[in-house]
Amino acid sequence: MWWLMEVNKLILGDNLEILKTLESESVDLIYLDPPFFSNRNYEVIWGDEGEVRSFQDRWSGGTEHYIGWLKERVEQMHRILKPTGSIFLHCDWHANAYIRVLILDRIFGERNFRNEIVWSYTGNSVPKKCLPRKHDVIFWYSKSSNCQFYPDKILIPYSELTEKWYNHTDEEGRRYKISALRNGKQEIVYMKEGKYPDAVWDIPVIRGKESIGYPTQKPEKLLERIIEMSSNEGDTILDPFVGGGTTVAVADKLNRKWIGIDQSVQAVKVTELRLDKQRGLFSSPFTVQLHKYDYDTLRHGDAFEFESWIVQQFGGFANKIQRGDFGLDGKMSDNTPIQVKRSDQIGRNVIDNFLSAVKRADKNLYDKNIENQAPIGYIIAFSFGKGAIQEVARLRLEENIIIKLVTVDEIVPIAKKPTLTVEIRELSRDDKGVCEIEFIAKGESEVGIEFYSWDFSHDTEQGFKADVIIDKFGKQIEKFKAGVQNIAVKVIDNDGLESIEIIKLKVNGTVERE
Repeated sequence: MWWLMEVNKLILGDNLEILKTLESESVDLIYLDPPFFSNRNYEVIWGDEGEVRSFQDRWSGGTEHYIGWLKERVEQMHRILKPTGSIFLHCDWHANAYIRVLILDRIFGERNFRNEIVWSYTGNSVPKKCLPRKHDVIFWYSKSSNCQFYPDKILIPYSELTEKWYNHTDEEGRRYKISALRNGKQEIVYMKEGKYPDAVWDIPVIRGKESIGYPTQKPEKLLERIIEMSSNEGDTILDPFVGGGTTVAVADKLNRKWIGIDQSVQAVKVTELRLDKQRGLFSSPFTVQLHKYDYDTLRHGDAFEFESWIVQQFGGFANKIQRGDFGLDGKMSDNTPIQVKRSDQIGRNVIDNFLSAVKRADKNLYDKNIENQAPIGYIIAFSFGKGAIQEVARLRLEENIIIKLVTVDEIVPIAKKPTLTVEIRELSRDDKGVCEIEFIAKGESEVGIEFYSWDFSHDTEQGFKADVIIDKFGKQIEKFKAGVQNIAVKVIDNDGLESIEIIKLKVNGTVERE
């Protein structure tokens, strides 16, 4: 598959099928937070078609069916994990016993069990028929005894009281204390940077700015600790249930490579927006693989990138340097040439030029393919005109020359991105000139709209950085001071395709839209 071991990539699809395409022993760390075997209504979070379909697969049977569904995925994870790698499986009390005994012990082996980590998020719940269940379990297994583990990277800072105990400082600024030994002698003891955490982690649940509105979103501090203690910079982190995107967002911040997979369009697009928001000058680029591709992006984007990409999608090998290639853009595994035309209604002249180029590039291969009644080459384009189609038919009938015309949508599915309009309405103005403005976005798509996202201080050079990541209804109210304001809104449809509208407002006595 074309996504084989590409990293820094979000992939929309069934994780089982995608995991099967990844290379064995290629990933350093796996964290998965699969849907819990718990309340059925709560489990459906995004509500889009991909998530509902996956939800139905899991719940078509009881516990045994759920365990079987999860087990075949963990088996693939074990295969792609490096010998030095670890897996962290996040679960709750509903099925944790079954998951440990029937999945992890059997696949990874009891000897490779490392810890049962308890994530404690205590609160003020009132006990009813039992004590409040304010924790999840994260099972940590390694693939071998030679696993990566760096406890010094996750030291918990000492309290101020501890610093008072270490009440001396040496010439290098290190704190130490003087302890008395039993024999009456004294010993200097230096203070470490912190203490090692145990297997109970008291990390608060999501609050404030970190929240993106995803009900089961995990705190970044939780994933920071897992990634820091079990991997190094440059290692590859995999999250096959990407959800709200915390794993890949943290991996990206910590200079790890990553792969994120989810069945839900919303999960993938929300994670993309989250990554965009934290982009910096030196951030690594990432790609997003959806089920369908936007025609306008493919048709009008970078020509060389498109040519290389579509050749690979077709199963061929792209020319790395496009000089001295007779205008050909790639070849199949048997060296049969491929030419890409990023255009519609390709004409007869393209056929003539291609035929000449193929002869000049490799006359022996050209003659051999004619003798074997095989294609002498392939032309890929968005569409072909009547003249090109007729000439290809004539060459085959009269000269036994086969040229295959292939449209882009025969190789990859193409769709039209949604349309978007935005209305604005001034609601109020105070005596300081601050305006309260209502924005109403309306997106239209044949497949339906998933959600909207808003950037209220848009900078074209910085790109879209969402202030509101998920807006199901397309309505927002914001206040603005006098001056020029740039606002951007995105609409995402059920295929994951998107459109953006940028609004420039002049706020000065009145609200004017440029």
